[in-house]
Parts: sequence; C-alpha cells; structure tokens
Amino acid sequence: MAKRIELIHQVVPDAKIIAVLVNPAVPAISAQEVADVQAAHTVLPIQVELLEASTLAAVDAAFSKAVELHAGALVVGSDILFFDRPVEMAALAIRFGIPSIYPNRGSVEAGGLMSYGSDFVDAYRLMGIYAGRLQKGETPANLPVQQATKVEMVINLKAAKALGLTLPIALLGRADEVIE
Repeated sequence: MAKRIELIHQVVPDAKIIAVLVNPAVPAISAQEVADVQAAHTVLPIQVELLEASTLAAVDAAFSKAVELHAGALVVGSDILFFDRPVEMAALAIRFGIPSIYPNRGSVEAGGLMSYGSDFVDAYRLMGIYAGRLQKGETPANLPVQQATKVEMVINLKAAKALGLTLPIALLGRADEVIE
C-alpha cells in the first residue's frame, strides 16, 4: 500500500490529498493496509483520507466522496470486492476523473490508470508446485511457508490521456508493461 501511494504521488505530485479505498468488512486486510497508509503518510507531504466500502453501492459512493474531498488520486485496497469488478472500478475512476492505482493488473487492462502488486501468474505457479509436492506425499507441516515475491507495475496510457495526465518518463521506464 505504501508503494502504491508513492507511485501515484509521482503521477500526481501536486495532489495534496490522496484517498485510500479499503473494505472494513475484511479486517485482516484493511487493518494492515491502514497501518501501511499511516507509515506512508509520514514520509510524503500529503493528507491521506481513508474511504471505506463493503458493497458495490458503497464503492460508487466512495469515488464520489473522493471528489468531494478534492482528492488528487485514489489508491484502491487489496480486496476481492475491488478485484472482482475491474471494468466497473476503471470506469468509476475515469467517470469521476480520479487517477487511481490498483493492486492488480485486471483493472488496468480494463481501462484503469495503473497497478502495482503481486504477479498472480507467479503466485499460481507457486501454488501448483505446492499442490504437486502434496500429491507426491509430502507432509504439509514439512513444506516451507512461501509467498509470491514477484511484483509488477502496469500502466495504461489511454487512461492517462483520458485523465489529462502526462506520466513521468522514469515511471514509464520502470513499468513491467505499458498498455497503449
């Protein structure tokens, strides 16, 4: 979450307020994300506004609230509610004119501005390796704890144009994929 705030701040460096969208119905995820937001808040010269949504109607209202708060950007949290509707999430950001960063590439492929997060293909590969080891008879207790370590950044230039943004060349150079 802190890295997403840092990246969107590079896209909209004049933003004084950055909104962060989390789902309070999933406290295990939202509590960690709020802690990350508080850590990032102390490093950057911005005000962070926390927006909560646990239903699709509340997501729409959260985008509207971000506009009311004069948020210069929106950071979307890591929740299935937000992952499950990439087209709607991207459309809301464009409709409300809010540069947004997502934790997965799906919203960017659907027309959103940018994403920074785990590479799900790599995570699924790790799960397949685990499943194979279990099928071969290994005991789950003997398997090491693993997590996906590969992250990716995807940027959509069409969305940037729709939002009236010129993205820094250095940021484009760091992206794993640029959708034109």
